[in-house]
Amino acid sequence: MNSPNLTSNRHYTVDDYASWNDGQRYELLHGDVHAMTPAPSWQHQVVSANLGFEIQACLRSIKKCHLVHAPIDVYLLNDTVVQPDIIVVCDPNKIEKKGCVGAPDLVVEILSPSTAKTDWKHKYVLYEEAGVREYWIVNPEDTLVHVFCLLDGTFSLDDTYSVEDTVSTGIFEDVVIDLKNVFEPCKD
Repeated sequence: MNSPNLTSNRHYTVDDYASWNDGQRYELLHGDVHAMTPAPSWQHQVVSANLGFEIQACLRSIKKCHLVHAPIDVYLLNDTVVQPDIIVVCDPNKIEKKGCVGAPDLVVEILSPSTAKTDWKHKYVLYEEAGVREYWIVNPEDTLVHVFCLLDGTFSLDDTYSVEDTVSTGIFEDVVIDLKNVFEPCKD
């Protein structure tokens, strides 16, 4: 079996990533390998499922767009492969057997204590550099959604929404999500 050396300072590539077959999940951020954390919490998964359902229901009229949940490989650069919680891809040329090649139109990351720093710092920059049109950071603990829109190559905070709000996207005019349906009460 082939796997990355997590203690080395080696700069890995997409080709290295493709050769890892040890059954573990990894992400590759600008050549640095990151082992994926254990399975997310119940609350994380409920929020992910609810949000995915709500977005998918709105996208039914946009036949060319596809919503996919993690784990799915998203190849952003020669040295970057990520596995966002939810992606929406509208360009069929970006969909390949191995995953999404290029920037999805929408990326959603749902915060976990072990991933929050990466989602806020590293992935924010990666998604911005790659040209992701809209990036949502969802905080299930605080029931907040932070929506960033790409304007002239730079993310700009559209707004921060709470459980009492509805979220509409800047890239899909028909997508309006009632966050009460996303942040349903669930057991921890």
